[in-house]
Amino acid sequence: MGKSSTSVLVILAFFAIYVIWGSTYLLNKVAVQELEPFMLASCRFTTAGILIFILAKIMGIPLSITKKQLWNTIIAGILFLSFGNGVVVWALKYVDSGFAALEISAQPLIILLLMRVLQGKKIQPMSVIGVILGIVGIYLLVSQKQIIAKEESITGMVMIFFCMLSWAYGSLFVAKADLPNNYFVNTGYQMFTAGITLALMSLAFGETWSAPLSWSGGVQLSMVLLIVFGSILAFTSFNYLLKAVSPEKVATSTYVNPIVALLLGWYFLDEQITAQSIIAATILLTGVYFINTKKTLAIFERFKR
Repeated sequence: MGKSSTSVLVILAFFAIYVIWGSTYLLNKVAVQELEPFMLASCRFTTAGILIFILAKIMGIPLSITKKQLWNTIIAGILFLSFGNGVVVWALKYVDSGFAALEISAQPLIILLLMRVLQGKKIQPMSVIGVILGIVGIYLLVSQKQIIAKEESITGMVMIFFCMLSWAYGSLFVAKADLPNNYFVNTGYQMFTAGITLALMSLAFGETWSAPLSWSGGVQLSMVLLIVFGSILAFTSFNYLLKAVSPEKVATSTYVNPIVALLLGWYFLDEQITAQSIIAATILLTGVYFINTKKTLAIFERFKR
């Protein structure tokens, strides 16, 4: 594949994880108001995984992988989807979709800190500024009176924090792990195995399952969009980018997702956007500049190779 073709693919992949993923907060919020969270996530990922396998067969893409690759896709699926996404859906029962996306925008900072703690990588001066801005932004976000006054909101915030840790560790794991070379197949295995894990989690929590035909039209549409665009297209793009660029650069999608999520939540669900949330979002978004300086990225790229 030529350099120009690769550049176009990278741009399109970033569009998918920036914009499409930003809309999934709204879609999950709509669906979780009617469906059980782990059941919702299980249906989404199991269906997406099966569809990917069918499409791969039609396109003549081999599905065979090694035992090591299978175990790695299971681990990645659990870190990213079973816990990293499934528990976020659960948390959306307690917090607004825009707020959840804003909190998760601190994920690049978590990745930098994990690289320091687990891999001994020194955080560069410009990235330190990004970390400081992120901490200030998150503090402004979670310290709002209307949030700390609600016990359920605090529960949701804590749950999302652990999801961020899981997703950040997953990003570092995938960057080095032996996974299927085909990103489509890689996504399919992660989706399917995560869907099965989520089904077991749903049963363990005693959730009540319901048939798709009994869901409202809005929930049915949300699920279709989550499966086709949020799962198959965006997650395949995500897996591609984790190999094409550095992990913390991929994580910058969490700076754009909140803006998309805030606007959609405000427009469709009448979620409140406070002045403090706007200030927090501005500070968090500013941090991406300092994390993505050429000098910082060059260091991470050398480490990645």
